[in-house]
Amino acid sequence: MMYARPELADTHKRFWALIRQQLDARGVSSPAQLSQEADVQSVWNHPELVLSQTCGMPYRTWLHGKVKLVGTPNYGLDDCQPGYYRSPLVVRSNDTRNSLAEFANSVFAYNQTFSQSGYAAPYWHTKPHDMWFARKHVSGGHLKSALAVAEGDADIAALDAVTWRLIQQYETFSEQLRVLEWTAPTPGLPLITSLENDSDAIFDAVKSAIDELSVTDKTLLGIEGLVKISAEDYLAVLNPDLDECKA
Repeated sequence: MMYARPELADTHKRFWALIRQQLDARGVSSPAQLSQEADVQSVWNHPELVLSQTCGMPYRTWLHGKVKLVGTPNYGLDDCQPGYYRSPLVVRSNDTRNSLAEFANSVFAYNQTFSQSGYAAPYWHTKPHDMWFARKHVSGGHLKSALAVAEGDADIAALDAVTWRLIQQYETFSEQLRVLEWTAPTPGLPLITSLENDSDAIFDAVKSAIDELSVTDKTLLGIEGLVKISAEDYLAVLNPDLDECKA
């Protein structure tokens, strides 16, 4: 559900069908349908979770020790090693400001405080500038953050790089936005499973499913493979200051 879009619904269904076939071949039962609109907390914490995708910040904050890492999809992002991603800080195309410091008193749109790409990454990116955004707008989603900037309800937003790529492909309002700066790469959104499951078998199943995807579906999903990134690498990423997160 992290990268779900109406235009990709059928592609995700085909991908899940391939994953299910590979899971079944390894003796792992799985639901027939993806729960794309389920509450993420109930999914991530479910004792019978087969497979889901989470974000690095929830993993290191709440889920570490409660789930197993399966692997991290590689989306082939520019200037990122396999499985890593980063955040573009987007502003309106016609905004004449060209330095981050000029946005210190502007409205910053973000999806939620427990988002690595939407909140943690820009939080640490601004630290060398001795600033954090004075005013904030909680959008509830990366797409909504981008739209808030385009429509003038916010001035700057940090987005997941994969989501930004999809926005550029499918949303005409993206032409009203430009990237001001990029944050440093961090481990991407990992696939997780219940502690009771064989994470290595599930990794092999997902990797095989990716290999079986058609060229068209791979291109639509922007996925190139599956890699293993250690828990230590995820936990090494710093969380934002919790008091500022409440502000």
